[in-house]
Parts: sequence; structure tokens; C-alpha cells
Amino acid sequence: MTLEKERNIIKVKKLVKKFGDFTAVDGVSFEVKKGEMFAFLGPNGAGKSTTIKMLTTLLNPTSGEISIDGVNPRKNKNKARKTFGIVFQDPSLDDDLTAYENLEFHAVFYGVPEKERKDRIEKMLKFVELWERKDSLVKTFSGGMKRRLEIARGLIHHPKILFLDEPTVGLDPQTRNHLWKFIKEMNREEKMTVFLTTHYMEEAEDVADRIAIMDHGKIIERGTAGEIKKKTKSKNLEDAFLKLTGHAIRDESASSLDHLRSRARAWGRR
Repeated sequence: MTLEKERNIIKVKKLVKKFGDFTAVDGVSFEVKKGEMFAFLGPNGAGKSTTIKMLTTLLNPTSGEISIDGVNPRKNKNKARKTFGIVFQDPSLDDDLTAYENLEFHAVFYGVPEKERKDRIEKMLKFVELWERKDSLVKTFSGGMKRRLEIARGLIHHPKILFLDEPTVGLDPQTRNHLWKFIKEMNREEKMTVFLTTHYMEEAEDVADRIAIMDHGKIIERGTAGEIKKKTKSKNLEDAFLKLTGHAIRDESASSLDHLRSRARAWGRR
């Protein structure tokens, strides 16, 4: 095995997902290196959310190959799930529990040893600057505080990969900047791979090591932000995106979000 192959923690080859006669993902192939920040961009309906659902075991592919840290998530969902954490676009915390209880429940669910659990929860709550609010009910938290708590929850079991699906949607610019500070620090401190989707072009350009742009079920361009801008002769990433897709990037549809939320809840009950 070459050094390059050893560094690829996510491998996707000729991935296809069909819903009846409709092909949502059409032969997608890409790799994500260990420890990198990788951004997935695409207009509504491009297929990026469907791809992420397959990577995170929420959907089974029609065909193709997926490897998550050497694990086939279709054959071994539980083992694959232990390698990653997820922060969904919509809140998925229990509002009637405290911040500490939310993390404790997740730690138990993922099998964090009891002797490590308390120290790990304290470390994560301090990392996202919520330790002083550990005994507060989540229903009293602001949107930004909830998102930070979700990141802490996603990290509680020491995952190697963190999936972030539109993590800053609906947040004000100051809160978005604050949140990305935590994510960048986490990426450095935890040596963790971050796979994110965002419709804020400046975020992708600022935080991602590499970017893949998807449209009509296919990856149409990939590379660093600088490489993509150079290929498209664009001044910024948004102009490059418009040239490549002909679309302005938009929020995912409500129906798509409802479907993702329902699948996430079903997953949590398994």
C-alpha cells in the first residue's frame, strides 16, 4: 500500500444512488485525506446530501464502493459509525436535558468507558466554552450555543471523522465566525478529518483544504479554492461556482431536511 493510499481515510468509487427511475448520485468517485478539511458544494438537488447520507450509513447505495477508515459502512454499520461524528443542519439535541446530560447520554451510547466519561465530557464542554452552563437545560441555549454543544457531542467518542452538514446555517455572522474557530481548533487538536457542506462560499474558501463541486449527481470540479478559481478564471469561489453549475447555491429544500431529520432520529434509536 502506498503512502498516499494510507492517508486517504474516506474512499468513494463509482457511487450510485437511484430512487426508482431517478438517479440522484451518478458514478461519484473521490477521496479525502486523513486530517484534512474537505468541503462539498452543490446547488439544491445536486446529490451532495444523498452522498453524505450514504457515507454516514443513513442510506444504502445502489452500487459502488465506500470505505470509511478502512470499513465498508454497508457491511458493518456499527463499526463504521464509531469512526465518525455528525453535526446535522437542524438541531438534534434533547432540549429537556442539560448540556452535561446530552453529552453523557451520547457517551454511553457510543461505549465511552465509564472511567473516562467524566473527564471527556468536561474536556469537551470546556473546549466549546460551555462548562459553566453544564447544568443548564438545552432549551435555554441560543442557536450558537446549541451548535457548539452538538460539536462537543459529536466529538465525545473520539471519532476520526466529523461530518458537518451546513453547520452554520441560520446563525449570524459573528456566531458563524466563532463556531469556525472551534472547528479549526478541533481539527488541529484532535487531528481529525472534517467533511463539511456549506452554502456560504466564503466559509468554504476560508476553511477547506480541498473542495468538490457537485451538480446533477456528478462531481464536476475538485481541488483547492485557488485551483478551482484558476481553472475557471474567476476572481472568487462564488463566481467559479456560478460558471460551473449555472446556479446560485441555495439552502436544501424543507422536504430534504425533514427526510434527513427523520432518518437521523431513526438511526439514534437503533
